[in-house]
This record gives sequence, structure tokens and C-alpha cells, in this order.
Amino acid sequence: MRVLFLNDLDDPRIGSSIRQMYQEAERLRELGHEAAVVSSTQDPSLAGEIEIEGTPVFRLHSDYPLRFRAWVGLSNRQVRAPYREILERWRPDVVHSQLVHTHLSYGTLTDSRKFGAGVVFTAHDVMTFCYQKLTCFHGGEAHGGALRDYAARWSKCIPCQRLRFRPGRNRAIRRVLERDVDRFTVVSDELGRAIGENGIRVDRTVHNAIQPQARLPDPDEVDAFRERFGLHGKHVLAIGGRLHEQKGVVHLFRMLSRLRVDFPELRLLVMGHRRVYDGEFAEAARTLGVEDLVVPTDWLDGAELQCAYAAADVFVTPSICFDTFGLVNLEAMEHRKPVVATLFGGSPEVVSDGETGYVENPLDIEAYAGRIGTLLADPELRRRQGEAGYLRLLEHFTVERLTDEYLEEYARAMAAAAEGGRVKTGDAPAR
Repeated sequence: MRVLFLNDLDDPRIGSSIRQMYQEAERLRELGHEAAVVSSTQDPSLAGEIEIEGTPVFRLHSDYPLRFRAWVGLSNRQVRAPYREILERWRPDVVHSQLVHTHLSYGTLTDSRKFGAGVVFTAHDVMTFCYQKLTCFHGGEAHGGALRDYAARWSKCIPCQRLRFRPGRNRAIRRVLERDVDRFTVVSDELGRAIGENGIRVDRTVHNAIQPQARLPDPDEVDAFRERFGLHGKHVLAIGGRLHEQKGVVHLFRMLSRLRVDFPELRLLVMGHRRVYDGEFAEAARTLGVEDLVVPTDWLDGAELQCAYAAADVFVTPSICFDTFGLVNLEAMEHRKPVVATLFGGSPEVVSDGETGYVENPLDIEAYAGRIGTLLADPELRRRQGEAGYLRLLEHFTVERLTDEYLEEYARAMAAAAEGGRVKTGDAPAR
């Protein structure tokens, strides 16, 4: 079987879901299949074919002002002709769309259907019906985060998007997905619920996964990392990934101001770009009086990233937006760290509340901080929940399981494609 992945991004260092794609590609090769990636680049000098982690990657040039994404993301003329050439040259049995909202565009799904490949679409986010991170569904502080209003409508979207709002965008996306996609999968049941409430057929949940590493940092490496960042003798919380207001960073600062009363040696390890921290969050830390507790690391990858996980006592994901899965939860669990996760989105399907950490509402500062404090005060509880998290990872979230489930979906998609394409004359997005 020849599987062609579609992903606007191809650097495994910048996103857990991208690393997962390459890990699945490697597993497919081990099972005797072939895999390749079509991606995009904004630098024309980087366009062409390269290899990343043993997988051929076809980079297509695409560059435009992102304020026009609601238009270009439906059908990007810059990539569709070269993409059709790749289809003819590489001749996939299955096209697996991972992320196409910005550059590759939904038009590549139509091209894949016309070529005759089975088409599988995996939703990693809410962009099939939302323009950004989904933030309006829970009602905010006024409703205590208790609402689950997932349906997109103009009365919510126009005030949010203003001139970027495109009438008919969501309807056009639904039409392409229904017509040109054989199997539609989501990475969490809750994401499936949100997408389903926007009129999109969801066929299956395939939870995300990671490939456990052959080697984790040894004690000396972790000790050197702690020395470098002044963490010796401290209670260490850690938050990772792309720093964004909707990831609950400022809410976490408010929790720190409460926790420092009982844990004066507390430190928060912020694993993300330093320029983002300095530009968007340093002032909030000063205003809330917790600047001395925050340790920004700048962007980490490779061995340094693994040392950061290992140096933490508790990992936190206090997102106040819809967090579709939270692969960083799994990365912390690999290091046997308990996780205090948000209840918004798919994290409750990853973190078993009371067993591998806790699931809590980050808008409830007292409650969320209380969960962190419970773990900080009890080393044996941290050890026990961290061990349970590692075992849960091995039981439910392996790349082997993920690949097996996608192979089932690929077979279903190929069978559907063999029955004949669904493209109706004149129905494809404009080229």
C-alpha cells in the first residue's frame, strides 16, 4: 500500500502531531508499505523533494497574506497543479490528510478523489468549522466554563472574525468533506462531538499516539539541566508547547500566587519560545507578583526537551480553549509525570482523573491550584500517578495501535474509492 500524507507543516521539531506523522510513516514501512508526505514552504528555494526521518517529502511553494486564509484555504491555485503532478508520479493508494487548512487547501482532497485514491481526513483541530482556536464554546468566566456551545453561526463568528469572516466558508468545507472524503476521523471523542454539531460526518475516533523513546535522560543529565536553570531543591511545575494566551498561561500565573504560600520554593518551567514569553507574558508575571517563580527556557527540542520533562515534578496543561487532544500530556506520561489537565476538549480522554493525574477546570483558579498542590505535597502520590500514566500510555497510546487503526481506515477508504468517485461535474472548488 502507498500512503501519501498531506500536511501544511513538515518539521517534526515544531509539533507533536507532525512527529506522530513520521512515526506512523516509519511503522508503515516496517509493515511493508510505502509512505510519503506532501507539505508546503513559504520559501521558494526550499521547494522540491527532500527526505525527513526516512520519509520522502514533496514541498510545494505557497505564500500569501494569511488574512485571506478563509478564501485560499478552500482552493489554493499555487499548489494544486504541482500536487496533481505528484499524484500522477507517486500514484498513492490512499491520501491521508492531516493538516490542509492554510496552504495545501481542501482542493487537494478533490484532486485526490479525482485521481481515484482512497481519501482519509484526520481532524486534529476545529478548523473545519472555526477560523482559529475555539474559545467561545464554554461561556468564559461568566458561565464558569460550563457551556458546550460548539455550533458555529454568524452571530458568534462575525464579531470574532470581522473582515476575515467569509460567508459560505463552512458550507463549502462541508461539501468537499462529504463528497471527496471516504473516511473522516478525529483525534478525540470530544472533538468528534464538536465537529458533528457542525453538520460534518465523523466516522471514527483514532486517538493520537507517541513512539516511546529508546533512551530517556539519565540522572546526571537531568541534574545538569536542573543546575542550568536553578531548579535544585525546588518544586517544579512545567508547561510546554506553543505559548499562547488561550493555553491558560496567565491563569497559571494566578495559581502560582496562591501556591507559593504553601510552596515557597515553587518554580514554573515554561518550555517555549523566550521571545513569546518576554513579549506576551513577562509583564503579566510581574503584575501578578510571580516573576521570580517563572523560569522560561526558550524553545527546547531533542535531549534538552527530554531533560525538561524529566526535571518536572508535575506537568500542567491548563488550556482555556478547546484543546483537541494534548500530545504533550503523553510526552509527560512517558517520563512518568502526573498531569493536571484541562477539562476542555480531549484531555479527559488521555489523563485518567485521580489515577494518572487530575482533570480540572482552569477557569476555577482555586480548584485547579488545589489539584497541583495535592501532588506537590505528596511525593508518593506523584510517583504512583506517574507510573500509572506511563502504563496507560503503553496500553492505549502507542504508534502500533494508531497505525493498526489507520490501516483499517485505509482499507475502508480504498474499498469506497473502488466503488467509484463521488465528484459531480462542476462541483469541484475553483482552480
